[in-house]
Amino acid sequence: MGYSLDFRKRVLAIKAKEGLSNRETSERFGVSMRSLFRWQNRIEPKLNRDKPATKIDMQALELDVEKHPDAYLEERAKHLGVSASGVFYALRRLEITNKKKH
Repeated sequence: MGYSLDFRKRVLAIKAKEGLSNRETSERFGVSMRSLFRWQNRIEPKLNRDKPATKIDMQALELDVEKHPDAYLEERAKHLGVSASGVFYALRRLEITNKKKH
């Protein structure tokens, strides 16, 4: 769950004003201690990732779909050397479904 910047600032301000520990602040506001540590280092939420969305070569995946249209996710994953769930999400990004067209 993402918290607003305003909420983050208020939580850290109350923590500093009342001299609360991270554990006390966590219990009081229902926020994990890990979130509090992260907010102390960087209060603004991240809007984008610093790494690529996938290690799957999308062109190789498209080629595999053309060569083997009826292959299962596990078979595609084995061909590409990645996980089946990774193939599933990559296929969704490419908007390729397993549904057969009549």
